[in-house]
Amino acid sequence: MTGKVYNALFLCTGNSARSIMAECALTRFGSGRFRAFSAGSHSKGHVLPETLALMSRFNYNVSDLRSKSWDEFTGPDAPALDFVFTVCDNARGEVCPVWPGQPMTAHWGVDDPAAFEGPEDKKMRVFKRVYTELESRIKIFSNLRIEGLDRLSLQNRLDDIGKVRDAAGSQDI
Repeated sequence: MTGKVYNALFLCTGNSARSIMAECALTRFGSGRFRAFSAGSHSKGHVLPETLALMSRFNYNVSDLRSKSWDEFTGPDAPALDFVFTVCDNARGEVCPVWPGQPMTAHWGVDDPAAFEGPEDKKMRVFKRVYTELESRIKIFSNLRIEGLDRLSLQNRLDDIGKVRDAAGSQDI
């Protein structure tokens, strides 16, 4: 281990659900090896109540979670990013800012739980399924021996992780 702490940014359009969930999961499962951030290309300005409820249910501290613009990560005072992950197809298709330091990038798209229309209990199941899919990917990522991989091998692993589906399946909360 090099002792390096890697900075990872999760991007989505609104930064109100998926990217927030990913930020929480990497903060927990990154075991101090990662600093996780999230942002949106068109930030909603608030985190969805369903996201906050689910993260609270999984014992995450939600008091500091906020929806923010990706502009916060492009200025001279922004943390140097090692990884940038898009978690929605809209963000993947957008022209991203130039990230200082040429971070590794990958697309880890998941369904938009906020788009689900239906009863509240089923909506929460969709939020949980999306979270567990992101959690599965993040557990794999956080256990990589990053320092032992060359850039091309690491990029291939990041791309492969983006294809991993939820191992637990969609179960009730």
